[in-house]
Amino acid sequence: MALRFLRSLIPRREKRNNGGTLRALRSLTFIQLLQFVTGWLAWTCDAFDFFCVALSVNTLAEDFDKKPGQITTAITLTLLFRSLGAVVFGILSDRFGRKWPLFANLVIVCSIEIGTSFVKTFPQFLAARALFGVAMGGIWGLAASTALENLPVELRGLGSGIVQQGYACGYLLASMVNLTVIPHTSHGWRALFYAAACLSSSTAILRALTPESAVFLRAKALEKINGGHATGDKTKIFIKETKAMLKAHWKLCIYAILLMTGFNFLSHGSQDLYPTYLETSKGFSTHSATVATMISNCGAISGGAIAGWASQYIGRRLTIVIFILLVGAFIPLWILPTSFSALAAGAFFLQFGVQGAWGVVPIQLAEMSPPAFRATFPGVAYQLGNMISAASAQIEAVGGSNIRTTITVGGVTKNVPDYATVQGILIGVVAAYLIIVTILGPENHGTHFESAKTAFEGGAGADEMQNVGMGKPRSIRELEGKDDDEVV
Repeated sequence: MALRFLRSLIPRREKRNNGGTLRALRSLTFIQLLQFVTGWLAWTCDAFDFFCVALSVNTLAEDFDKKPGQITTAITLTLLFRSLGAVVFGILSDRFGRKWPLFANLVIVCSIEIGTSFVKTFPQFLAARALFGVAMGGIWGLAASTALENLPVELRGLGSGIVQQGYACGYLLASMVNLTVIPHTSHGWRALFYAAACLSSSTAILRALTPESAVFLRAKALEKINGGHATGDKTKIFIKETKAMLKAHWKLCIYAILLMTGFNFLSHGSQDLYPTYLETSKGFSTHSATVATMISNCGAISGGAIAGWASQYIGRRLTIVIFILLVGAFIPLWILPTSFSALAAGAFFLQFGVQGAWGVVPIQLAEMSPPAFRATFPGVAYQLGNMISAASAQIEAVGGSNIRTTITVGGVTKNVPDYATVQGILIGVVAAYLIIVTILGPENHGTHFESAKTAFEGGAGADEMQNVGMGKPRSIRELEGKDDDEVV
């Protein structure tokens, strides 16, 4: 029975990757590679900014004369408002294309980052982080769709793992700046946001110089051949198809939100308060906590890439389950030791599992989504899950204030919050929840979602992944049916 269960998680043979990864890599064009890198960079710079706060909790508390638990309110606000951004920018992307909505999104992110670096009061800081939450909410859906829909289907598992680890790369880059630059500048934590603004603006320029996704270019070309529609008509079609999608796929929407709630509790519960946990509960210096954070993100990056690649062969759900089991196995090493080397090793392997499972999420959501809404559906599901899990850092902060332990630092015994126990319990429960939800969910492994209609075409809202044709995208097949002079 156990063997039969495992087989049910592995995709059928005809849908599996048939050793074409190297061949597909060689077939990549410069434009495809550039589009993928742009999506990865967008998510990287977004994560860089988000973790600027997590890395500076204690410093911000001193600067604004607040407790660390109050500072984590900024993290909660950011997560709460991300859903709004996912709706707004996801709709714009599915309606108008990937290029200019993502460009505008990045410019707004850059502006808010600059504004954050100039705030003077704690309420101003909270307002800036709430606004950043709206902007950040739009990035993931647009970045993932930009990166994945232009790749050959054989590379989408690997691409998913790499693009999702833009999140870990952003955390790693922020940690490096915090370690090497912040101690030597008079601007303190504000310099982190200066650096974030530079990264976001550079990515926005790259997005402006990179062509639109081929899916939208083909759809527009096909529409032009067939007579086209006025902008107002296309908007009416888009609204109609959005309603049809929600009516046809509302159960899938609920499932995706439940899945992403668990995933966001897993990542934020293991990352957002991690530097504070090391400094407060283990007595490490800020320097040592930052180094440990960097080591953990190296584990995250490697785990994401390996899991994404593995999911091409053994399936999305089974890969997620395996890597979450790794998370459970390494929780003791993550929280019990007292030495830096052991804790750093625990952080590496725990994040190898956490972000390994996360590495499959972009492609799992893209293949699960109604195909015409690959920016809106995954983005909104992701950010609604974020909204539900928004208080994870505060839950841990409050839990730590009630569950306490004693440590000895420099011969002095201190009574401190026991973040180790709190985080261990939270991550253990979330891991068990995710295994169950993942197993019960759908999987459309290897689907050619690029062959579907776009959201401003009639009938797109009721499309299902299993009905999407294999092989050449629909718009290519239809264009090839036209005479050359008609195409021109």
